Amino acid sequence: MDGGDGLFEVAPVESKQPRGRAAGVDKRFRAFDPHQVLLLPPSLDDWLPEGHLARFVADLVDEVLDLGPVLSDYTEKRGFPPYDPRLMVRLLIYGYTTGVRSSRAIERRCADDVAFRFLGADQAPDFRSISRFRRRHLDALAGLFVQSLHLATKLGMVKMGRVALDGTKLEANASKHKAMSYGRLVDKEERIEAEVAELEARTAALLADAEATDVAEDQQYGVDGKEVDLPAELDRREKRLAKLQAARAQIEAEAAAKARRHEEDKERRRQERAGTHDEQAVTDAGEKAAKAARPKPKAQANFTDPDSRIMKNSDGAYIQAYNAQAVVDEEHQVITAADVTTNPSDALNYTSMLDQCAANTGVHPKQALVDAGYCSESNLEAAKDRHTACGTDTFMATGRLAHDEQVPPAPRGRIPASATLKERMARKLRTKSGKAAYSRRKAIVEPVFGQIMTCHNGRQLLLRGEDGARGEWRLLAACHNLRKIFRHTGTAGLATVTG
Repeated sequence: MDGGDGLFEVAPVESKQPRGRAAGVDKRFRAFDPHQVLLLPPSLDDWLPEGHLARFVADLVDEVLDLGPVLSDYTEKRGFPPYDPRLMVRLLIYGYTTGVRSSRAIERRCADDVAFRFLGADQAPDFRSISRFRRRHLDALAGLFVQSLHLATKLGMVKMGRVALDGTKLEANASKHKAMSYGRLVDKEERIEAEVAELEARTAALLADAEATDVAEDQQYGVDGKEVDLPAELDRREKRLAKLQAARAQIEAEAAAKARRHEEDKERRRQERAGTHDEQAVTDAGEKAAKAARPKPKAQANFTDPDSRIMKNSDGAYIQAYNAQAVVDEEHQVITAADVTTNPSDALNYTSMLDQCAANTGVHPKQALVDAGYCSESNLEAAKDRHTACGTDTFMATGRLAHDEQVPPAPRGRIPASATLKERMARKLRTKSGKAAYSRRKAIVEPVFGQIMTCHNGRQLLLRGEDGARGEWRLLAACHNLRKIFRHTGTAGLATVTG
């Protein structure tokens, strides 16, 4: 250095100019050397700005959430050490919150995305480990939904003054072209049974000829006491026949169960009118109906995901789907109850979903808003009983309105004593207070489904089977609630809960 004052001699470094056309003036740029080696190990904590969602997820998993159900599943000390459950839960929560749900996509993000690398502490689990962890601990991950709800309640985000119940159809991880109706299935099964019988006869003939022919055929068909291998065509047909028989048994079992429930309910109502109670008669009536039940010819079963069903979505298209249900609180659009059913109709979920909502929060809502899909005689009766028992006032639409149709005003005067429950509910919704309350239904629950479809990429489920679909839907609901908490409080808000 000049004057010999420096400790070391350093050669001057010429600034590398960018390739291509030179700047219009002698412009000085900031120093940029892509090949510069860092003098100190980088800190992952410096990679993300303060208030980032990934920091919120990290603090949430490390300080707030109870991972006991996950940790208690590890009971074997032997074996290669698995990834830390905190790491895996971090990646799954952040992935589901940001719409990155595929295990392969999460694996790629662990290498390409700064937030995922921060959450994984620069570890990159492979997609098989992520997928196995999610499937193994699905019940515990679904339980995070209740934890997220309790956290939102502690932060004052759940008031339970007014809730809205609705359902949406989520596409199953199966093609509707892999489904077959009962009528076609029976016909196909009979044809394949005949083909299997023919192939078995041909196989027996071939084996008989093989015993009297050359050594090559003996080796091919396994003579001399060896086990005989069936031809590939026969093996394929038998496997196909087994699948058809399983699908047929499933459809018949569902038809029998449906007939049993219907006849048992019918017998109970008959006994209530007669003022008697005989549970054995109810059971006998159900068993008799189940034995006589026959599936409808158009009843279907899917070979890829047998639990899923053909359902009509909001666009009028028929898809292979599950019916996802949610109860949403008005205050901050926090989901208070979430479930999945295989029945396309919403009417069967009114009582169970409001009961789940009360069980999760410990409080019954003051008002419940539901659309016409839940309107039935039994639900109207249940709404009346619920108002008497726990004070929940239900506003249930009794019919669908056209896009530009207006609700007519309520007639004046007393309600006729002969009015049915449906007529009374329709009159209630036509009052000024009824209109004001029910008008809030779409604003409460519809945006939640829209946010899950867009922000969380939750239009299609990845896991198959009813249990898998239910667990994944509740995990999506948990991540929706956690995003709401993050928007409401940020990372600093968690200190008020942990402190």
